[in-house]
Formats: sequence, C-alpha cells, structure tokens
Amino acid sequence: MLKAVVIGSGNVAQHLIQAFENTVQVTLVQAYARNPERLAHLLPTDRITGSFDNVAAADIYIIAVTDDAIAEVSSLLPFSGRLVVHTSGSVDVEQLDEKNRRGVFYPLQTFSKNKAVDFKVIPICLESGNSEDYALLEQLAGTISNNIYTINSAQRRSLHVAAVFVSNFTNHMYAVGHDICTKNNIPFDILKPLIQETAAKIKELSPQQAQTGPAIRNDQRTIESHLEFLDDVNQKAIYTLLTQSIPKAHVQKL
Repeated sequence: MLKAVVIGSGNVAQHLIQAFENTVQVTLVQAYARNPERLAHLLPTDRITGSFDNVAAADIYIIAVTDDAIAEVSSLLPFSGRLVVHTSGSVDVEQLDEKNRRGVFYPLQTFSKNKAVDFKVIPICLESGNSEDYALLEQLAGTISNNIYTINSAQRRSLHVAAVFVSNFTNHMYAVGHDICTKNNIPFDILKPLIQETAAKIKELSPQQAQTGPAIRNDQRTIESHLEFLDDVNQKAIYTLLTQSIPKAHVQKL
C-alpha cells in the first residue's frame, strides 16, 4: 500500500486529501499546513502538522501550494532522496529542490472550495526523472483516476495555457453574460441550457465544427447591433476582439 503526504491546505490539497481518504489503496499518513486548522475538518489533528521537522515518512510527498511557493517549500523539506512532486500546471519539474527525487502529479481540473469533483474522470498528468518513480506515480494516480497521461514540463506549460482559455476565460465570459442579464432584469438560469449544450457538443464535434453565431456567419448587422447595445467599454472591446478572432481561426483550420 502506498503511503503519501500532502503538503498544502488550498483547494487542490483539500480535494486530494479527500480523494486519498476515500481509497483503500493509499494511506494518507499525514498532511502539512502552515495553518493546521484549515485541514481540521478533513483529518484528525494527529495526522496534521504545521512543522516541516515533523513531516512523516512516506513513499510520495505531494506539494500542493501556490506556484510561487513550490521551490521554497521543496527546499525546506528536512530529508533527501525521497520522491517529491508538485501539482502545478505551469512550474517546471526542475523547480523542485534537487536533493530529492522529483516529479509532477498534475490533476487537470478546476477546483473550488466545497464543490465536490469526481476524480475518476479527472486527467492526471505525470512526469518523473526515471521509470521507477513514474511507476509509483502511475500507481498512485490509478487509485483515484481512470485518466492518466505522461506529460513533460514543456507539454504541461502548453496544456496549462490551453486550460486557461477553455476554463478560466470561458468562466469569465459567463460572468460577462451574468452581468448583462442582471443589468437587464433577466434570470441567468435562462442561459444555462445553452451553456450545457455548447459544452456537450465538443464531445462529438471539433470546436471549429461546433462554432455558431454572428461572427462565423459574418452577420454584420447583428454584430453592429450588439456593439451599439454594449455600453461597457471593456465588454465592447472583448466582443470586438472575439468577433475578429473567430473567423480568422476558422479560416486557419480549413
């Protein structure tokens, strides 16, 4: 049975803790948190530490902290020669302190506090310095997910940029739509079936094939009407940029 320690107390760390706690193939021996009380609702106090000096022995140490803190946290670990991985989509594996064996355990998903996720469908992207460590990471990932990928640091950076576009930027478009609805006394729920169908279509069609709307049709009358309606300068700029980008991207893919 694999023994793991999770280092961190943010959204990713907390979701990983819950996932490992729900599988019998992994023993989560401990979690580290700078503020241990942040994990008190997930683990008994004797399995949480706020001191690196008290970190327990394990097969794998998973650093799930902010990107800027990964290098420092890895340097503070008071041991060497053990397998230490981070969960970031954008940090190179070599940012981990070289005194330990290094790897990446990157779950590609958006995690929010108090919003449950099904880890079985979440892709987990793995990277390691040797085949033995990769086998350990693959074994660990397989206990919580059915989707495991070998992704190196360069690929992971590309993947993270793509993820920002399809998730973070898309969610911001939801926020813009929500704002427009609110200002015009329209319930945002009206748009939810459209959002769900748009997301569902790319299971069967490429994004280019699924594209609809006035930009792809070159419907200038509708576009001009929308721009005239928008009184928010930022929203008008976003609309203009995306309207220009859509037909260009479509032509490039033909």
